[in-house]
Amino acid sequence: MDQGQRYISRLTRNTYAIILAGGKGSRLHELTNWRAKPALFFGGKFRIIDFPLSNCINSGVRRVGVVTQYKAHSLIKHLVRGWGHFKKELGEGVEILPASQRYSDNWYMGTADAVFQNIDIIRGEIPEYVMVLSGDHVYRQDYGDMLAYHADMNADMTVSCMEVPLEEAAGNFGVMSVDRDHRILAFHEKPAHPQALPDNPANCLASMGNYVFKTEFLFEQLRHDAKNDHSDHDFGKNIIPSIISDHKVFAYRFADPADGTKAYWRDVGSLDSFWQANMELVEPTPKLNLYDPRWPIWTFQEQLPPAKFVFDDDNRRGMAIDSMVSSGCIISGSSVRKSLLFSNVRVHSYSVIEEAVVLPDVEIRRHCKLRKVIIDRGCVIPEGTVIGYSHDDDIRRGFRVTAKGVTLVTREMLGQTVGGL
Repeated sequence: MDQGQRYISRLTRNTYAIILAGGKGSRLHELTNWRAKPALFFGGKFRIIDFPLSNCINSGVRRVGVVTQYKAHSLIKHLVRGWGHFKKELGEGVEILPASQRYSDNWYMGTADAVFQNIDIIRGEIPEYVMVLSGDHVYRQDYGDMLAYHADMNADMTVSCMEVPLEEAAGNFGVMSVDRDHRILAFHEKPAHPQALPDNPANCLASMGNYVFKTEFLFEQLRHDAKNDHSDHDFGKNIIPSIISDHKVFAYRFADPADGTKAYWRDVGSLDSFWQANMELVEPTPKLNLYDPRWPIWTFQEQLPPAKFVFDDDNRRGMAIDSMVSSGCIISGSSVRKSLLFSNVRVHSYSVIEEAVVLPDVEIRRHCKLRKVIIDRGCVIPEGTVIGYSHDDDIRRGFRVTAKGVTLVTREMLGQTVGGL
């Protein structure tokens, strides 16, 4: 191990990560009626929370707390089953931090308050640095590089950021202005008209919602914020704007480590972006490489049989083209094109599935035609159902159709029992 690797290893060992995973994800509508956004399925076999957690483990940050709040049952169940194997005696562990009113009678009132209410737990880990991470984005990032940047700049706080098109950032992301040394001069939370970069007027510098702090500095700012009755107790709205003029707050530009270009990062906060990000994975060379053994995405996996394709008759051929098909799936005499099937999906004969994101445990019966759809977990699609070919018909039957023409189907919309989310 060279000197740089030893340096980063020391930094990661001395870091505690807290992942904010209590988000409601209201723009995902019925997909988050019964689950928190970080618990939402993604990429055929994963949940969104697996990405920041895998980034931590792969980066060498092995002391992690996951803050939960909104409809957290499926999230907690997944964390216990998939992330509960770490050994505390070896200085590692993924802890679940539900809203437990440790410092007040309130539930978590904002991102900063969620960390403040767990100060005693963080202090018990005696970290030199604290990383605060968003739990509802899909990306791969070596946090060791950001920690090294934070230490080299002797920063009080570092904000991980990316260049984002102005129209994409407007109303969605915190936007920063920086000087030549990337010291933050101004921070605006979700502005309607983001400030463009001087060298790239089509883009702005957007916060990824990931921060690094010197531990004692973080505690000091959280205690100060907690006493302010007029604060929203939010990092973007309150903490960052209050410290940039008097403290060393820097922006760390997240880029592709291979060539320095824009790295992969998806918010998947709307039905359209969720569908699109999943569709990108079935491309011949996807922007997110899930097949890289050097950076595995860890998750809980049931022991399931391999995917199966049966019948080879001219009018009844089981096949999947330009698609991802997960374990436990059976495609019986139907064609699946440019689609992503999660675990335990059953497609019966004579059906055509195109541009579909089909979550686990779905059953699609015979003679169905589905196009440009999201099918929620556990749905049973009745025989002869046609969805995605007429938006007017889809809406009339109670399905949700997005601005970009994606149709969402849930069990409730089909009049079926909800459970097992």
